[in-house]
Amino acid sequence: MKTSPIYIALGANLPSAGRSPAETLARALDALEARGVAVVARSSDWHSPAWPDPSAPAYVNAVAEVATDLAPRALLDLLHAVEAEFGRVRHIRWESRVLDLDLLDYRGVPCSDAAGMEVPHPRMSDRAFVLLPLAEIAPHWCEVGTGKPIAALIAELPSADRAATHKLHTALR
Repeated sequence: MKTSPIYIALGANLPSAGRSPAETLARALDALEARGVAVVARSSDWHSPAWPDPSAPAYVNAVAEVATDLAPRALLDLLHAVEAEFGRVRHIRWESRVLDLDLLDYRGVPCSDAAGMEVPHPRMSDRAFVLLPLAEIAPHWCEVGTGKPIAALIAELPSADRAATHKLHTALR
């Protein structure tokens, strides 16, 4: 029996160890695979403006479908460990970063814990830089809880957000 997919978001807007943000995203997926998390599918790289400070460097974003036997908390901890390996230090919310890995959806099952994990990611349906790459690899995905199709969620985004987020090129994997 096939299990429902797991989706993660990737983002970066600062170089890491001499790598561009796009190269960092590709290497982060390599690092996950080296730890037993299989990459099933990966979106193209997408450009999105920095927020809340639009004068900061723009982001490169992507979404990947992954396969693992890790539980949600263990997977999130692994994502954070890979971020740290690439130089991510968490200081200020929404600051520029060398790598951001978010657990978006874990097999369509809502889960949370006392340490602050909340899956599906609580703000994913408001973010063009998540929904557009996700739609590229999972066009039939529906929002956990509401069942709303991804196309409807994208249509509800502000037009300025959709226009500011665009595909850069096919991923470097």
